Amino acid sequence: MRRAIAITALIGAAGGLCWLFPLFHVVPLKRALAEKSAKIFDAAQFSDVFWSEKLLPSIDKAVPAEKLLPAIRADPAAAKTNYARSLGMGDSYIYFLRGAGKVISISGDEISVGVSENATNAEIVLETGLIFGNTLRDGTGLLSASDYPDSQDFNDIASALNKIVGQRVLPKLRETKVGAKISFAGCAEVDDESADLHPLHVVPIQAEVQ
Repeated sequence: MRRAIAITALIGAAGGLCWLFPLFHVVPLKRALAEKSAKIFDAAQFSDVFWSEKLLPSIDKAVPAEKLLPAIRADPAAAKTNYARSLGMGDSYIYFLRGAGKVISISGDEISVGVSENATNAEIVLETGLIFGNTLRDGTGLLSASDYPDSQDFNDIASALNKIVGQRVLPKLRETKVGAKISFAGCAEVDDESADLHPLHVVPIQAEVQ
């Protein structure tokens, strides 16, 4: 008798626990799909907000080209240490810079700019062709891969930022004429110092013809 009472008590207790802490929840399909959708990362929306609220305001912190270019000519290693952001474990690094100059030439998908007074050779090349890669995403240091457990989300941000440049910056930049004065800001990735430092090839974040 006592054994039967004990068993009954255990069953009751187990039932009570299951009621308080159910092993599974029945969720309507519509609600489940909505919750799943809400968790999907929207790189385009994120990048649009990031561009307006963080990236453009950060331009004031970019190194002035009139300071960077002489530093590179004097001592590339010191310039890299003082002004660049290194990428991972490789030798590549990126400069986040801003400046103004005169358009020296336009060729294909490149606008060559002289920043120094009376410059006749290109010191900066603004890229106006198809933008790809991670230069914009990584160049400012405002975004970190560690903040995005899903690496695909981080890659999607790079693509979305490149698309914004293609839609908002490049169309007007392509209308620039030789001899025009232009102000710019952007990121220049250096993979090979023998080829990428003179001139610096800049992916533009902002460009205005004066």
